[in-house]
Amino acid sequence: MIPNLDIDQLKTFLAIADTGSFTRAAEEVNKTQSAVSMQMKRLEEAIGRTLFVRDGRGSRFSSDGERFVEQARKLVAMNDEIVATFMRPELTGSVRFGTPDDYADLFLPEVLARFARSHPQVTVDVECLPSERLMEKIRRGDIDLALVTFFKNEGEGEVLRREELVWVTSARHSTHTLDPLPIATADESCSWRRIATKALESVGRRYRVAYTSPNRNAVDAAVFQGLAVAAIADICVRPGMRVLTPEEGFPRLGAFGIGLMRRHGLPTPATEALARHIREAFGAERAVAAIAAA
Repeated sequence: MIPNLDIDQLKTFLAIADTGSFTRAAEEVNKTQSAVSMQMKRLEEAIGRTLFVRDGRGSRFSSDGERFVEQARKLVAMNDEIVATFMRPELTGSVRFGTPDDYADLFLPEVLARFARSHPQVTVDVECLPSERLMEKIRRGDIDLALVTFFKNEGEGEVLRREELVWVTSARHSTHTLDPLPIATADESCSWRRIATKALESVGRRYRVAYTSPNRNAVDAAVFQGLAVAAIADICVRPGMRVLTPEEGFPRLGAFGIGLMRRHGLPTPATEALARHIREAFGAERAVAAIAAA
């Protein structure tokens, strides 16, 4: 008979993953350290796998423990979603939400699906625009919430994670060896375009803008077909692409933040609920390998 997993044990397990320590996790879940250790022992017994291994004076996740983090997040999120549906007053209204096309395919389907299940009476109006245009609309109050790329303006919002901007080419072509180098990019308002062209100019690499599109799939298509290289977020690299290195003549482009911006004024409950779902989606991506001593 398959055992039932204990949600409280799973939340303690995730507290360990998020804080990186049995001790800090105990404070987070308001339990003694020995109670946390006992919960983890029982969780290991329930699933029949070792989640932690000794590492010197401390502990770290085993390979099964690392794999279990994502699954535990999904189960806890589903539990909280079901409970919230019946315990919270039902939200109504609408949220005007914006995101760059780069992130829409990656995060939006899951986030909107979960949000719709939790708050079926809330309408979400979505605009896919470059980050700088979304920031302008946020400042004007034209939209309520936006998922944007931050470079030097992180003080205007809440950074959820950091990513590297990387060069990519087709895994089947040698487009990156052409002179001048053909690149595919968004229009001139795109921060990634300015960073990429400035980096090429800094190393004296000749280039030409071969394809321009605000649509990430169009840029990806140009890369896949060997028509151009592109600068994209590391999380947006897809099978069939190859990341180019400084040794191949492609300078590092640096890191950037992905985060949320809200319009000025008191946010509505519906806006904050959608922001929470987005934050949780990004939290589910985190992986913590090391855990301090218990």
